[in-house]
Amino acid sequence: MGKYNLPKIDLHLHLDGSILPETAWELVQEQGITVPAKDLESFTPLIMVPKNCKDVNECLERFEIPVQILQDQAALKRVTEELIGWLAKEGVAYAEIRFAPQLHTRKDLTQKDAIDAVLAGRKAGLQRHSEVGIGIILCAMSIGPETVNMEENLETVRLTKDYLGKGVVALDLAGAEGIVPLSNFAPIFDLARELEVPFTCHAGDSQGPETVGEAMNLGAKRLGHGHHIYEDAALCERAMKEGVTFEICPTSNVCCQSTTGYGEHYVKKMYDLGMRVTINTDNMTLFDLTLDKEYDHCIIDMGFTKDDIIQMLLYAAEASFQGEKEKEALKKRILDCKKGK
Repeated sequence: MGKYNLPKIDLHLHLDGSILPETAWELVQEQGITVPAKDLESFTPLIMVPKNCKDVNECLERFEIPVQILQDQAALKRVTEELIGWLAKEGVAYAEIRFAPQLHTRKDLTQKDAIDAVLAGRKAGLQRHSEVGIGIILCAMSIGPETVNMEENLETVRLTKDYLGKGVVALDLAGAEGIVPLSNFAPIFDLARELEVPFTCHAGDSQGPETVGEAMNLGAKRLGHGHHIYEDAALCERAMKEGVTFEICPTSNVCCQSTTGYGEHYVKKMYDLGMRVTINTDNMTLFDLTLDKEYDHCIIDMGFTKDDIIQMLLYAAEASFQGEKEKEALKKRILDCKKGK
C-alpha cells in the first residue's frame, strides 16, 4: 500500500524510465548488450540520473540502455507487466503509462508490434492486479527538426486512433524541447484533432512559458511538466480559464536542473493561484522514485498539506483519459479519503 493510504494517481509515467533494475540487468545479459558494468550494483547507476546531472538532455541520455533493451516483444511485455505489479505494490489506484512505439523499431518490430506487446503486458498485469487502473499513452517524439521523423509521428497518431478503447487512451509529444519551435509539430496535433484523439504534450520544462503557450495554441488541455508557465502571469490566467491541467514531476525537474530545488519549484505557487496541478513521478527507476517519496517532498520541502495532495488527486482523476464512469468512481474514492472514511 505504501506510506500514504490514498488512491494515488500517476498521470505522467514513462515505461522505459521505469524498468526494474534487476530486470534491466537480466535483459542486458540475455541480449548480449555491452555495458560498462560487471554486476547489478555497478549497472544500476547507468539507468539512473546522476546527482550532478547538468540538464534535461543529460537526463535523456539515460534512456539509451533501456531503449536498447526494449527492442523485442517479450521484453516490452515483461517490463509493462512488472511495472503494473510495482504500481500495485505502491498502492497506486490509476496510472497512465506512456511510451514511444517508434523508439522500439531498431530491429524487427513495427510500431504496431510494439503497441501490441505493451498491451499484452498491460493485460497480463491487470489479470494479476485488477485493483489498478492502467491507460497507455502513445508518444510521438521530438528528436530534432520536425521533418526528421514526421512520418513516424503521424503513424503514431493514426495508431493511437486505431487502439483507442483497447487499452490506449491518448497521444503525447515527448522528447527534447527547444530544438525547433513546438509549433513546428502542429501537423501531429492537427491530425489528432481531426481523428478525435485525446492528447497531452510535453512543454515548459527545460524551456520557458512560451512553449506552454504554443502547446495550448495547439489545443492541449493537459501538459507534461509546464511549470515554467508561472513566469507569465497572463498565460497562467489563460490556463485557469481554459481548465488546463499540469502533469508536474517535481523530482524530475530538480534532478534535470529545470528548477533549482524543491523549495524553488513553481508548483506550490501555481496551486495557490488555483491552477490545476497534479503530482507525478515521470520515471520511477531513473529518479529512484515512487509517489510516496514525491508526496514526502511535497509536504516536507514544498509546503503542501495532505489535504492539498488529495485536492491534486481530484484534479488528476478529472484530467485522466479514462471514461466518465471510471473517473467518477475514482473521484468518490478520493473524496471518501477526504471525509476520513
